[in-house]
Amino acid sequence: MTQPFFVLELAHSLHGRVKRIQVSYRTLYYLLGSVAVVGLVCFFLLSSYVRMTWKAYHYNELRANFDHLRSRYEELQRISKQRTDQIATLQNLASEVSIAYGVTQQKPVSPDELATANPLTPTVEQTIGTYNFLMSGNLSGIYDRYPHQWQVNTQPSLWPVNGILRSSFGARMDPFSGEGAFHKGVDLTAPRGTPVHVTADGVVLKAQWDGGYGKLVVVDHGNGIETYYAHLSQFMVIPGQEVRRGQVVALSGGTGHATGPHLHYEVRLGGIPVNPYKYLAKSTLALPTKPAHSDLGL
Repeated sequence: MTQPFFVLELAHSLHGRVKRIQVSYRTLYYLLGSVAVVGLVCFFLLSSYVRMTWKAYHYNELRANFDHLRSRYEELQRISKQRTDQIATLQNLASEVSIAYGVTQQKPVSPDELATANPLTPTVEQTIGTYNFLMSGNLSGIYDRYPHQWQVNTQPSLWPVNGILRSSFGARMDPFSGEGAFHKGVDLTAPRGTPVHVTADGVVLKAQWDGGYGKLVVVDHGNGIETYYAHLSQFMVIPGQEVRRGQVVALSGGTGHATGPHLHYEVRLGGIPVNPYKYLAKSTLALPTKPAHSDLGL
């Protein structure tokens, strides 16, 4: 029985010879099937590549949107913190004005209301609560509110460096972003390496790097008063060290977010920045040529 097949005749154009090739149907089917399988594989590979390219494009787009939203969120956080500091400063100033001029008024309390609100005989719950407080209370916080015996000058009343006031307290243009910002202290011109004097007696809380402040020294003067000395180049004190007014605590510099060498000086009351200029204006003493306390331990 003869098997059906195709005959391909190939003739040469020069010498005229004819070459015949016989191809069976089975072989033809196998060839067409192989071509179809290869075509399907190529199609699936191409479609997978297209899908991956599309996903990568959308991922990059989502990543860019996410980075934009994150930067916007950080900017809003920064603005919110500035507004919070401004409100806290205004509230502190309002309290000072109210106390100074006696404009704070309290509602009069009758003797009956006073007796009702403050009974002479405590309840059982109050007695137990007082006992638990005395058992677990920490009296160390009491001493933090009052100056040590050796502290005489507890109010900042000295210029930390002999320099010119370059940037004042309050609203200003940020030198880096060019946008409105709230300046928590004052900037005093000081060449790099200028001795920085503490403005009142106190205890060093910090002497370390602190973000945009760069090298920072924080001194606690008691009664909630703290002073900040930022953008320093070198520390002359350590945390926990007792210092006296006029003592050199650091050398000025330009570390942190600073456009050039200077000293950033802050005064805080209860953790809230206040205008240091009123303390600088009270200064009647020139900076001493020699610190009142000679211990400059590192």
